[in-house]
Amino acid sequence: MAISARVAEYMKSASWIRRMFEQGAALKREHGAENVYDFSLGNPDLPPPPAFSRALQAVAAEVPGVHRYMPNAGFPETRARVAERVASQHGVDPGAAGVIMTVGAAGALNVILKACLDPGNEVVVPVPYFPEYRFYVDNHGGVLRTVPTTAEFDLDLDAFEDALNENTRIVLVNSPNNPTGRVYSAETLRALGELMQRKCPAATLVSDEPYRQIVYDGFEVPSVLGVTPMSVVATSFSKDLGLAGERIGYLAVHPDHPDREGLLAAAVFVNRTLGFVNAPALMQRVIARLEEVTVDLEVYAERRKVFLAGLRDAGYECVTPEGAFYLFPRSPLADDVAFVRALLEERILVVPGTGFGQPGYVRLSYAVETDTIHRALPGFRRVLEKIRQG
Repeated sequence: MAISARVAEYMKSASWIRRMFEQGAALKREHGAENVYDFSLGNPDLPPPPAFSRALQAVAAEVPGVHRYMPNAGFPETRARVAERVASQHGVDPGAAGVIMTVGAAGALNVILKACLDPGNEVVVPVPYFPEYRFYVDNHGGVLRTVPTTAEFDLDLDAFEDALNENTRIVLVNSPNNPTGRVYSAETLRALGELMQRKCPAATLVSDEPYRQIVYDGFEVPSVLGVTPMSVVATSFSKDLGLAGERIGYLAVHPDHPDREGLLAAAVFVNRTLGFVNAPALMQRVIARLEEVTVDLEVYAERRKVFLAGLRDAGYECVTPEGAFYLFPRSPLADDVAFVRALLEERILVVPGTGFGQPGYVRLSYAVETDTIHRALPGFRRVLEKIRQG
């Protein structure tokens, strides 16, 4: 076999998200895109704000040498601008030296994992979780250890108490959460930080938060930087600016992290040696020119309202998400994969909770046209009625 047996095995169990997306592409070819209701992929569909296009045009026209190499951590002026953004959002200023520009949030996570993990070190993650985390951790010799959450998908501190130990190197949280949309409270995060200080004082709390700006009903996302100095933020501009394909993100290290200098030096080193080298030069220049703008978040809020009301009216159970652009309703069948197959008969594509480590649920992305939601709801109702009729 030409490829690694390990990779071949991982490919068999790889992301349900992409698997459903590919199945959706086949259905669209067969039935026409307008007759397929694809809620499988969290691919932001709203255009970037007008300020982005203006900045992009200005940078492309004005800056000489924009496509050359720069320091592996990123352009100094971009890092300074991002540090100001972090200070505004988090109430903690990492300083330009505490920011490293990365190839999206995925790049940031792989950098921090590579910088921190020795073989066999554990990364503790609450369930449900973004499925790529397992592969990211394995990339760098770590072991993913999952802990359950509460019935409302909040952090279960008792479960963390049992899971944390001297071999824990990173605790990884994602808020607003993909797939549930849950936002963890400052009180809960602070308690988690205190628990880590007691059980695994050398471990770092890493927050993956590309959905930070996408919240509803007046919610604000508390900062891990505000609850413990042993903290790092990894994020991107993929969702709040609609730039998923541009792969631009960053990591920010708490200014009082006790291993800050070594951690930053290691992160810069692995940013290069993992093959990222540096974050995209053009996008770094653009980001440095933008104020705190976002896509039109009211569109996502309206879609959430329509989808949630329609599913509940049809008889589905679903926790109200506080952020992101996903719903995570309970599957009416214990076998969530079987439920996904039943929905396919209505040409509705969703992702089973099994793919996120949480069987018995399904994830629906409402990064789709509102009309698609309206036209799909009768199909959701018909499938549930068939299941209830046996």
